[in-house]
Amino acid sequence: MYSWTRIQGVTIDECYQSVKLVSLQTRVPFSKPTSYSTLQTLWNDCLTVFWGDWLDLRVRLVQVIASGLVSPLIYIVGFGLGLGSTLDSAMKPSAGDNYLQFILPGMVALSSMVISFGGTTFSICGDRLFTKTFEEMLLMPVHPLALHVGKMMAGIVRGMLTAGSVILVAIVCTGKVWSFLNPLFLLVLVLNCAVFSALGVIVGLNVKSLESVGIYNNFVIVPMSFLGATFFDPTTLPIALKAVVYLLPLTYTSLGLRAAAYLPFAQFPWYVVPVLLLSAIVLSAIGARQFSHQQD
Repeated sequence: MYSWTRIQGVTIDECYQSVKLVSLQTRVPFSKPTSYSTLQTLWNDCLTVFWGDWLDLRVRLVQVIASGLVSPLIYIVGFGLGLGSTLDSAMKPSAGDNYLQFILPGMVALSSMVISFGGTTFSICGDRLFTKTFEEMLLMPVHPLALHVGKMMAGIVRGMLTAGSVILVAIVCTGKVWSFLNPLFLLVLVLNCAVFSALGVIVGLNVKSLESVGIYNNFVIVPMSFLGATFFDPTTLPIALKAVVYLLPLTYTSLGLRAAAYLPFAQFPWYVVPVLLLSAIVLSAIGARQFSHQQD
């Protein structure tokens, strides 16, 4: 009987020393992977997961862009043009020249939230509950964080595509191109898409049916659409209501987009950026943990 530590008369220690010697002779570093290489591998895995979703998304670009444009257009016509003409004669908005301009950044925030959340949730639900291809992704040799970030990146792209169409409408209505395309405006918009696509990943991993998605939409997304400072200035609310409104991520997005579009750079509420960034990081950590324990 041969010992487990000997293979063809060579010990494991001798094999290790031989490999180390060869690596030194060929000038190949014989060391553990560096933190840079680990991050590079993680990023490549994120792009791999994202690319799988992009291949499916690119054939439905028109559908994705149009699906999130209907509700904002209704709100723009009904509130901005209809109700706005009455409000303009009674009050001056805190940002923008009239009420239509005031709500346009909120409509951009609203459309990006709805599509980032809904598109990501339904994408994962479809893979889990119908096509049954989600198990294949769980078997991929990638870090759970890469799975979450890859799916989140696809949600960000969905949200930005739809928000882009609403931005085009806003530019046509106001004639202010730079107001809606400046870097600060786009930064807040990307962070908003990241927050709600990350939330969509978590919901998609936990729901048991499409009816459950409707429950989340009715009790989370729809109330946030109206309470997230999209149609009003939250600083004018009573203290009790203000405390509730400022718990919603969409509130910070609406405030940030509105300030980036109309107010001077010095008046921008800089607390918006860290709040949205921290929300995205926390949701990503929760989503990565969910992926690592997911069983379908």
